[in-house]
Amino acid sequence: MLPNKEGQKVPDVTFHTRKNNEWVDVTSDDLFKGKTVIVFSLPGAYTPTCSSTHLPGYNELAKTFKENGVDDIICMSVNDTFVMNEWAKFQEADNVTVIPDGNGEFTKGMGMLVSKSDLGFGDRSWRYSMLVKDSVIEKMFIEPEEPGDPFKVSDAETMLRYINSDAVKPKLVSLFTKVGCPFCARAKEMLKEDGYEYEEIVLGQNVTTRSLRAVTGATTVPQVYIDGKYVGSSEELATFLGK
Repeated sequence: MLPNKEGQKVPDVTFHTRKNNEWVDVTSDDLFKGKTVIVFSLPGAYTPTCSSTHLPGYNELAKTFKENGVDDIICMSVNDTFVMNEWAKFQEADNVTVIPDGNGEFTKGMGMLVSKSDLGFGDRSWRYSMLVKDSVIEKMFIEPEEPGDPFKVSDAETMLRYINSDAVKPKLVSLFTKVGCPFCARAKEMLKEDGYEYEEIVLGQNVTTRSLRAVTGATTVPQVYIDGKYVGSSEELATFLGK
């Protein structure tokens, strides 16, 4: 059975990282001492669940976590620093600190190192998350020991409910735009003025006018969605925001 280490200190490890093309050693004290930190650990960068849900979930809720007393969010994996850094760039995970546990020392110290030899991965981390306060583990969410790669309790939503079940989550905003569109620029300006973070989907960058029509029924941009609901053009967005 995988151990729950609530009430214990995190392992004392030195992580070998790359920053600005230089080697930088980071210790457990650097990451955890005097801080409130969320850690979520996963089997591997670029793998399906890790890329589609686990990392994006924490990245999207980072602002809410910090409003509720969290100083940093760490993504840990038994991968080297080059892989972790490139994955973070690819995912645009600017709100999460990726830490490579390349030798598996931290993961082994947590009792979470498991064999994935059947997949050709060697030893990797079991999927889990934890809340650490001043180097002491307050809470752990460990995925059940089931075949495959279960993902039921280590997600960002579960962690947020533990920290503050009444926390207000940011609205999910997406807008279709195209380069050089003044109405698109105005829509983005209005969203920024009201504190909305947004995903920009740019026509011509793997997205076509056909895609725009299929999703929105419109042929002009911008087209805005908030929390899955269609808002419309820049003029309709202004009305929605009360401008």
